[in-house]
Amino acid sequence: MSAPVPLALPFRGRFGAPRPSALDGLPLPPASMPSHHGSRPLKAWRYVGVFAPELMVCAAVVRVGPARQCFWAVWDRQRRRLYEQTRLARRTVSLGPGSVRVHDGAISLELELSESAGIESVCRSGASYAWTRKQGGIEAHGTVSIDGVRRALQGRAVVDDTAAYYERHTSWRWSAGVGLHSDGRPVAWNLVDGVNDPPRDSERTVWIDGEPVETPRVSFANDLSAVDGLRFIPEARRERRDNLIVVRSRYVQPFGTFTGSLPGGLGQLAQGLGVMEEHDAWW
Repeated sequence: MSAPVPLALPFRGRFGAPRPSALDGLPLPPASMPSHHGSRPLKAWRYVGVFAPELMVCAAVVRVGPARQCFWAVWDRQRRRLYEQTRLARRTVSLGPGSVRVHDGAISLELELSESAGIESVCRSGASYAWTRKQGGIEAHGTVSIDGVRRALQGRAVVDDTAAYYERHTSWRWSAGVGLHSDGRPVAWNLVDGVNDPPRDSERTVWIDGEPVETPRVSFANDLSAVDGLRFIPEARRERRDNLIVVRSRYVQPFGTFTGSLPGGLGQLAQGLGVMEEHDAWW
């Protein structure tokens, strides 16, 4: 029998810190989560986005019930060329603790991440629940090889670990990025509308000089040109549609630059790099 969803949700805290006793019976990472909660299959993924002035990259491994998928993308800002691939397996992408490894044809990524505890949140999703952990602005370094040409990459990353029993039809808009505050401090953000977004104890976070702050709810422009006062200029666009009968999804995820004001009255962003996303899934 599936564990009942406690009335204590939503919950937000630093990953690894003690959780309230009301959550003791709920399977949560770092423990494994069951393949189903009631009739809802587990959807789980790790996504890493690394953003730097010359290159922006992302990689992910995804599980939806028994299905497995991986994808990666490299946006070469100097040569104005996007490389990307999605595979219905995970052989070409490895995302271990503190590392990103991609070897797929002409593309090779070897990156190290200075991971932190991160912020976790546990929220209701219909009659089930969703867990997610976000790390923002962590240092990343390594190499990216394109057609045998090896280039150094030094940037900052946003990491999204999610394990959730989302509802059959789930839609969200999301943004993640890194940059500089107008006062010179480093910033990063994870902003969402549609999942894990109650008024408080959500996953929405802005990190200023490494310190996380939860923001109020945010609103995305329909064309992904802004999230609240953060303005977005797209440079390269990832887009995919999948129809596997039981699982159907559509997403767009452009890379680009950000300027404007941070949500929650946290000040002005002097410059920023990152992604926007719109995702609609039946799963």
